[in-house]
Amino acid sequence: MQKAAFAITGMSCVNCAARIEKALGETAGISRASVNFAMEELLVEFDDAVITSGAIEEKVTKLGYGIRAKGGAGELRFGVMGLHCASCVNNLEKKLLAAPGVTAAVVNLAQESAFVRFDPSTIAPAEICAVVTAAGYQPVPEGAAKEDEAKTYRNQRNWFMASLLLSLPIMLTMGVHHIRAVGWMNLVLASIVQFTAGLTFYRGSFYALKSRSANMDVLVALGTSAAYFYSLFAFFGAFGEHGGEVFFETSAMLIAFIRLGKYLEARARGKAGEALKKLLRLQADKARLITDEGEKEVPASMVRVGDLLLVRPGETIPTDGEIVEGSTSVDESMVTGESVPADKVAGDAVTGATINRTGLIRVRATRVGEETLLSQIVKMVQEAQGDKAPIQRFADRVSGVFVPVVVALALLTFGLWYALLNEPFLFAFKLVIAVVVIACPCAMGLATPTAIMVGSGVGLSRGILIKRGSVLENISRLQAILLDKTGTLTEGRPTLTDVVVAKAVDEGRFLECLASAESQSTHPLAQAAVQGATARGIAPGPVSDYREKGGFGVACTFGGMQLMAGSARLLEEAGISVASLEASALRLAEEGKSLIYVAAGERLLGIAALADRLKASSAAAVVEMRRLGIKTFMITGDQRAVAAAIARQVGVDGFEAEVLPDRKQQVVKEYQEKGLSVGMVGDGINDAPALARADIGIAIGGGTDVAKETGDVILVRDDLMDAVRAIRLGRATLAKIKQNLFWALFYNILGIPIAAGVLYYPLGITLKPEFAGLAMAFSSVSVVTNSLLLKRVRNKL
Repeated sequence: MQKAAFAITGMSCVNCAARIEKALGETAGISRASVNFAMEELLVEFDDAVITSGAIEEKVTKLGYGIRAKGGAGELRFGVMGLHCASCVNNLEKKLLAAPGVTAAVVNLAQESAFVRFDPSTIAPAEICAVVTAAGYQPVPEGAAKEDEAKTYRNQRNWFMASLLLSLPIMLTMGVHHIRAVGWMNLVLASIVQFTAGLTFYRGSFYALKSRSANMDVLVALGTSAAYFYSLFAFFGAFGEHGGEVFFETSAMLIAFIRLGKYLEARARGKAGEALKKLLRLQADKARLITDEGEKEVPASMVRVGDLLLVRPGETIPTDGEIVEGSTSVDESMVTGESVPADKVAGDAVTGATINRTGLIRVRATRVGEETLLSQIVKMVQEAQGDKAPIQRFADRVSGVFVPVVVALALLTFGLWYALLNEPFLFAFKLVIAVVVIACPCAMGLATPTAIMVGSGVGLSRGILIKRGSVLENISRLQAILLDKTGTLTEGRPTLTDVVVAKAVDEGRFLECLASAESQSTHPLAQAAVQGATARGIAPGPVSDYREKGGFGVACTFGGMQLMAGSARLLEEAGISVASLEASALRLAEEGKSLIYVAAGERLLGIAALADRLKASSAAAVVEMRRLGIKTFMITGDQRAVAAAIARQVGVDGFEAEVLPDRKQQVVKEYQEKGLSVGMVGDGINDAPALARADIGIAIGGGTDVAKETGDVILVRDDLMDAVRAIRLGRATLAKIKQNLFWALFYNILGIPIAAGVLYYPLGITLKPEFAGLAMAFSSVSVVTNSLLLKRVRNKL
């Protein structure tokens, strides 16, 4: 028996789930089928000797639902409602990791999401959701926690406004609370605030304490409850006629200020994920399908591979495809970050969600749904934003013990002021409340994920795709970068660079002979020679009696004369001397160029030099990497002479030539064994082992199939300068994370002593509990706002 997990799409209600379960349950070879409607997932136990996973997918498809197999170990991504601070994250991760069969769990506070890797044979997705629920949080389908952010903003705003309006009368009547009617009014208003706007903190505290942990809700509930219930007992004379002071305004305003912080924090979090939301909004809703009956407008989700689509100027291209008719310019800035539209003609590929600017085109769909480039990019960015950077472990360790330490400090504060310094009970009591409230660890929980969300969004806008959030931290620490030559530093194809003609030979006539001789050959150098001549306005002529000698060159008849094109050895064997151009040939060979000698009859006409040209940005990118303090090395399978010439031109610190593909991985390992943090830049295909081995693999020019690339960073544009930009972005993001963590810790180091009354004796200053709550709320907002400042580096990359 085998177990397999599938993602299901198209279900509208629980009856859909029951329908799938029933149909599969009646299928031979399937012993159990369980559909989780909320998580849109199917778990099947089946006999692979009777039925295959492909047959299961086909059966579900026939029922009218979408299905996609989840590979290898089970992976589950879902939203989590009810996360408040870093302690919540720490608590939920511990609970998930303690569940049998769970091998990895990452909870992201900023995105309100979780990622769990598990063994489907041991634990089902529904059981994972049960663990989350038991811990006091609400699991929801991936993205649902973010789908209706406007509603979230409104709810947070409404709770803040309600608590503020109810609290203001209490604040305004603070001086006359001894009047019984005013006291009753304050009691009623404070009770409404405490058990409506403040109820969420009690609920969160209950689940946190139930799971033997403590979070922000515990601190807020302790602080507000202490103020409210002390005032309640004092109001009814529990401490004697003059034994207690009523301060309902403290608990009410405390809740109002914390609600204000939550509202501002929600707005700031939404801005942190703007780049991804903009990308999602680019998807076309409709497509114009060309059928035998004519044009038909259909939902974009109904387009299938092979469908013919009509796209008018100004419209969004519905899906990835190939132009079969027409020409246009396409705005591809959403993919490449390049603002200049790209010209497209029949035969060119186009990307879904890009914008057709000028011409009417017909497009044949080649990728749909989750296979499109946009879907791959969205998935990659979501994974990056959901990942946890290594530096976050520090914040996790601190937040894990933070709440108990704060409670201990609060008790110490009370003992110090009340027992040792003989201050009034109420004075010490208010300081305790201030200490408990001001020390919330929210800011530490938001420090890393918000910076990563903004950083990955900035990269996305520049055509730099980050596969994991941890990459942004690790790439900033690179000490050495290995650069593949072909396709990375160079164009990846030979081009005609130099023409040297013999005396009394016209260059145009030489190019005509070269192009004609090579026109029948499929060799890359021959094709490059023809293209080079054509680019110079010379077209090849008709030839006959064509003969090709492998490794040497070609011979043919052109215009009644015998033509030969190839190596010097080919001509010398035919008795044609090449000595007259020997000096030029030696110079070109030292530059790493390939040479084609051309002769007509028994006369040498000249030499054509071809080379894989450096990309325009390669030398500048290497200079910038060295300015960043990173050593650069080139590795290539080319001959040493060619490699040396390219190395000199580009300015790398060193190179290794004649390297086979499997040797590249070993080269990466050797540099790592020297104690260096190594990055590898390659084309993502034949460099895959080396990219995987490197500390950071950067795949360049991977814009067509990004999800399958091996690299940690995908550069959509074929531009090495984007590798430099990725390093700068990583350094800027890490700097922002460190700033956030510093201010979060500095805030608590400074705020807790002030709340504990350290300034009372020298200056007579104490911090009211409600203002401690306001300060706590704004600490989280300040961290998120600081992360948003990362957007300013976009134009400096």
